[in-house]
Amino acid sequence: MPNKLKENLESNVFVYTSELSPERGADLAKMKSTYDLLKGMVTAFNITDNQGANMKMSSLAGAIYIKQNGGEPIFQQTCRDRNRMALESDLLGAAAFGVQNVLALTGDYISFGDHKHAKAVYDIDSVNLIEIVKELNAGIDMNGSKLNGHTDFYIGAAVNPESVPLEPQLIKFEKKINAGCDFFQTQAVFDINKFAKFYDFYKNFKNIKIIAGIYILKSAKTARYMNKFIPGIYITEQIINELENAADPLKKGIEIAARTAKELKPLVQGIHIMAYGIEDKIPLFLRNMLDNQGLKSV
Repeated sequence: MPNKLKENLESNVFVYTSELSPERGADLAKMKSTYDLLKGMVTAFNITDNQGANMKMSSLAGAIYIKQNGGEPIFQQTCRDRNRMALESDLLGAAAFGVQNVLALTGDYISFGDHKHAKAVYDIDSVNLIEIVKELNAGIDMNGSKLNGHTDFYIGAAVNPESVPLEPQLIKFEKKINAGCDFFQTQAVFDINKFAKFYDFYKNFKNIKIIAGIYILKSAKTARYMNKFIPGIYITEQIINELENAADPLKKGIEIAARTAKELKPLVQGIHIMAYGIEDKIPLFLRNMLDNQGLKSV
């Protein structure tokens, strides 16, 4: 079964990925609507896993749904909510239904989300999870027991190129590569100069693919909120001022996102689009990024 994300990245075809967040309920209508809108424009869809530590339908269910409807899911797994046995079980379940991409995440702290009374697990971290996926691909579980049928996951992880200080991120980045990671999706990039410092480090890892995160901002108020409450986000005052002084802040936010993506494009192998609550604006973002020359094949 072909893996479009893997094939494109490994043949240096620029990719676009986006997010589909399962609903807080059993209705798939909104996910279907967003998928139907974007499926011809986006290479693969991240199926988020209780995003921001907020309870939603499982990422496993969402990934299977997108796969069964002809899409290319990236199955997100966080270590926050499951122990190693549950993580392995869900990975085997995803593989049984043809899911081939996984994004290994440690996960946001429970205190950021809507179930603050819940008990976080963190039995392992994202580096350990990458190692587990690598072993499942080889046909064994983490205890060394042979599986009845191996997985075939293309393994992804996250990195924050704007982290301050940057050095701990670079250490973790290299650990993830050594554990068996194939590609990275970055957290949202707002400062090209900060990203350039990260680029100077990662360009030495020739076979690792980087998909840069781009967040479409709706307003200056949103930007300030994210700076205050979202871990790892650093939105510059220049961007906040642009939004604040714009006649149409959302339009300006799309322009800023497209401008940043254009600057990043020569340095990376893809763009990961985050447009929480305004997914219908992603086509406009892509048109801005591609200078209205028409969407290229993804």
